[in-house]
Amino acid sequence: MADRDLTTKGFSSPLHVGRPNIGNRERFMERINGMLERRWFTNDGPFVKEFEQAIASAVGTKHAVVMSNATVALEIAARALDLEGEVIVPSYTFVATAHALHWQGIKPVFADIDPKTHNISPSDIRRKITKRTTGIVGVHLWGRCCKTDEIASIAKEVGLRVMYDASHAFGCSAGERMIGGFGECEVFSFHATKFINSLEGGAVVTNSDDLAEKIRLMRNFGFKGYDNVIYSGINGKMNEASAAMGLTSLESMEEIISVNKSNYQIYREELAGVPGISLIEYDAMEKNNYQYVVMEVDAAECGASRDSIVEFLHSRNVFARKYFWPGCHRMEPYRSLQPGIGADLPETERIAEKVIVLPTGQEISMEDVSCICRMIIEVTGTK
Repeated sequence: MADRDLTTKGFSSPLHVGRPNIGNRERFMERINGMLERRWFTNDGPFVKEFEQAIASAVGTKHAVVMSNATVALEIAARALDLEGEVIVPSYTFVATAHALHWQGIKPVFADIDPKTHNISPSDIRRKITKRTTGIVGVHLWGRCCKTDEIASIAKEVGLRVMYDASHAFGCSAGERMIGGFGECEVFSFHATKFINSLEGGAVVTNSDDLAEKIRLMRNFGFKGYDNVIYSGINGKMNEASAAMGLTSLESMEEIISVNKSNYQIYREELAGVPGISLIEYDAMEKNNYQYVVMEVDAAECGASRDSIVEFLHSRNVFARKYFWPGCHRMEPYRSLQPGIGADLPETERIAEKVIVLPTGQEISMEDVSCICRMIIEVTGTK
């Protein structure tokens, strides 16, 4: 718990978005000691295999292939699907989604978002399809599922491959169906900032036997057997220490979600009457990890701008973040390669100027959340 002054003067130690959850420290150290005794640190060790089985079981897929990080997982998945030319992605996402394509000579074609869900707009996907389009990469932003049925219909009609960046969505569902089995494959992130972390890591999940085998070989330089290389691969393997942390983190999954949900509900209750302030909603009939507390600021109604709220919170050691500002299309190299594209992404530009993500997780207490809410009420001039 952070040291705090409940008069809203600020916290003596900083509160960050995405501060790591640790889980059971003793259990983690037991696993690390076992790894040291075995002297098996990488190359498909027992913790890696156990972590893969646990992930596949949690999301209901046949296969999970863990990686050193989610960006490498995105790159390998895109290559395994033989994506080339142009691939349609949202601009309103972490830049790694676009970089994973650009690094392989694939042009990310940015589609606009649905302002209600912040997810990629199927109607704009359709508008962005050209003769060079080979695939679609959807992003389940904030753990809320894309309109997968509509995307699948478009892809089938035109003959495109579909994968999803599910970095936010581990443990989340669309209705009763767990996210993980949509498209040809999905990619999870287990970076330290995610509610379930493996220190650094990611995974590709799929129900395709052939695709899983291809991805598994490509993460290990393309080796099939001891000295037989059949794909152009890279070193994308996860090490045993990361897998040990992932397993430990999974054991505390329900506890972490419970903390996140409680914090989210306090934010919603205490900010409910602030003009121009709204929190995105999660469907109570679906599973969500609640790892993101996403606040939109309507400057026309609020007593403060989004940026002034962020600045005020930072001055009091609350490091809220402007996600995903300003959008991939306004970052390099895309703003130079595709100048003026912002005019074609009106909802992306509008939402990027409104969003603040607030701190949550095991290190943020209910009292901390209440104090942050009072800071927001203070800076907006709400009585």
